[in-house]
Amino acid sequence: MAHLYITMKPIAQINWDAVYAGLNQSGYAMIPDVLSKSECHQISQSYQSQSIFRSTISMERYRFGKGEYKYFSYPLPQVVQDIRSSWYPSLSLLANQWNESLSIDFHYPSDHESFLQNCQQKNQLRPTPLLLKYEPRGFNTLHQDLYGEIYFPFQVMLLLTQPGEDHAGGEFVLTEQVPRAQSKAMVVSPVQGDAVIFATNFRPVKGSKGYYRARFRHGISEVKSGTRYALGIIFHDAA
Repeated sequence: MAHLYITMKPIAQINWDAVYAGLNQSGYAMIPDVLSKSECHQISQSYQSQSIFRSTISMERYRFGKGEYKYFSYPLPQVVQDIRSSWYPSLSLLANQWNESLSIDFHYPSDHESFLQNCQQKNQLRPTPLLLKYEPRGFNTLHQDLYGEIYFPFQVMLLLTQPGEDHAGGEFVLTEQVPRAQSKAMVVSPVQGDAVIFATNFRPVKGSKGYYRARFRHGISEVKSGTRYALGIIFHDAA
C-alpha cells in the first residue's frame, strides 16, 4: 500500500464550512467520495500485508467487541500521511475555537508536524492510524481513542466496503452525553469511499451559563453478513 497511487479527493474540493457546521451542530460531518471504489479495494487488500503494520489487535481478547484491527507503522502509507497532514490545518482552526469556547488553555499548532512534536514531548511516539476488519457477528463497543495526555479533538473514519453489497449491518454509531441527561445515539450512514469526521472526546455546547462539554463515544453495530473494512485516521500518536 505504501507504493499505491491513491488519488483521494483534493483538499480544495472539500466544503470546510459544511464540515465545521456539522461538527459544531452534531459532533460529526460526512465528506462524500474521498476515495474511489478501486482505491478502497486496494487499501482493503493491504490488510494481508505484514510489513506496513506495527501490531494486530483482537477486539475479543480485550473485550472491545468482535473483530480485528492493525495499527500502521512509520513511515505511514502515503494516503494516510496525506490525510493527516493536509486535513489537519483546516481542522486545527476549529479545534482552537472549541478550546477557546471551553476555556481550555491549549493551542493546536497550524501544521501537523508541529502537533506531533507536542505528542513526542509527552512520550507519545507510536502511530495510531489503523485498518479495521469485521466479519459476521463482528462489532465494536462504544469507546474513545485518546491514547495519552495529548490528543486531537477530531478523527476520521473512511468506509472501504459497500453496505448492502460487501456487508450488511456494521453501521457507524455515535453517542453524545450532556451533563445530567441520558445519552443520545446517532447512526451515521456513509457509503464506500466516504469519510466521517467526528469528535474524539467532546464538543462545546452553549447553555444558559456558557459552554459545556458534550461527550462522545463511537462504535460499530453488529455485522450481519459479509466483511466490513474501514480506515481510521487518528491525528495524535500513542504513548
